Amino acid sequence: MEFTINKNDIIDVLSKIQGLTGRKSSLAITESLLIKTNSSSITVTATDLETGFEGIYSANIESKGTIAINSRKFYEIVRDFPSNEIRVCETENHWIEIGNQNVQYHIVGMNFEDFPDIPHIEEVDYFEINSIAFIKMIEKTIIITVGSDDKRTHVNGIYFERIFNQDEKKIRMVSTDGSRLALVDYTYDKNIELPQGQAVLIPKKGLGEVSKFLKPTETILIGVQGNNFIIKKDKETMIIRLLEGSFPKYHDIIVKGKAHQIKFDRQLFLMMLKRMSILSSDDYKGVILNFKKNKLMITTTNPDIGESKEDTDINFDGKPMEISFNPRYFIEMVNVIDESHIILRIIDEEKPCQIEGVDDKSFLGVIMPMRI
Repeated sequence: MEFTINKNDIIDVLSKIQGLTGRKSSLAITESLLIKTNSSSITVTATDLETGFEGIYSANIESKGTIAINSRKFYEIVRDFPSNEIRVCETENHWIEIGNQNVQYHIVGMNFEDFPDIPHIEEVDYFEINSIAFIKMIEKTIIITVGSDDKRTHVNGIYFERIFNQDEKKIRMVSTDGSRLALVDYTYDKNIELPQGQAVLIPKKGLGEVSKFLKPTETILIGVQGNNFIIKKDKETMIIRLLEGSFPKYHDIIVKGKAHQIKFDRQLFLMMLKRMSILSSDDYKGVILNFKKNKLMITTTNPDIGESKEDTDINFDGKPMEISFNPRYFIEMVNVIDESHIILRIIDEEKPCQIEGVDDKSFLGVIMPMRI
């Protein structure tokens, strides 16, 4: 096979694919790209066995065929190539020539027949969403990160569900690790038809990779078919294999009933938390939020380093409360709220704290208190 591509047509996708092909899997060939020629284009395929990618890009085809080539090396060659036009040609025994009249690479490929199959799914009930909204949904839920040794299914996944009632139609994504929860809604016009479907659990790793491929100004299609979550845009398709398992009944930890609602300047509260977390460590992670009449004092005590405290005026007239939280959880939640002011909703020392924007209620963060 032989084809010529324009560097500018493919360099962006080659860069983004590295997150998939650079991930270790049980098959060495997943470090490679599969490139197949069409009549006037090439199809580029990559997978880490959990998330698959396929994209079609224009090319001048001299002869047809399929190759499997190391993703990292091909990307680096294309990235640093001195001219836009790049010729790719397969020779004998999976060897591949890349170059032009002045620059030549001769590198070994792999047997493309060993490349794992990517599902080609037909008849998906897609629904549209603005890509910037979907990117924000992902960013606001993957803030709850996964430890490399944490095998709990619900921690490794993001819960995706569709909610229908008389007043609204929306999709919701929820993430939790047992100590905190992040919930994001995207609401559609009630007159728009959305396909019905069961809630599913999507791997965080896969969604994190997907967000790299999306541009803020486009509209994408998303859908669920069988054991796969599909994202489609232009001539690119991403397929994520769903996780099997249950997700906690997250409604149970969302604050219900009467609660103290305390309004903060977002930046002021964020910087207080950052200053008070300077003295925290792996052994002493918590800061104490001490609520008194119209006053909040945040304190940190670390026997190995020292102590710190800072107070600020607030609108609070309840009984005094002293609650310990992991400040990193608060900082991560506050960072994804796109408003100048936030609301903390607190019932007592034992109940979780809710955090959300003053006007935009599409995001809700829930943080469990620590034992003092």
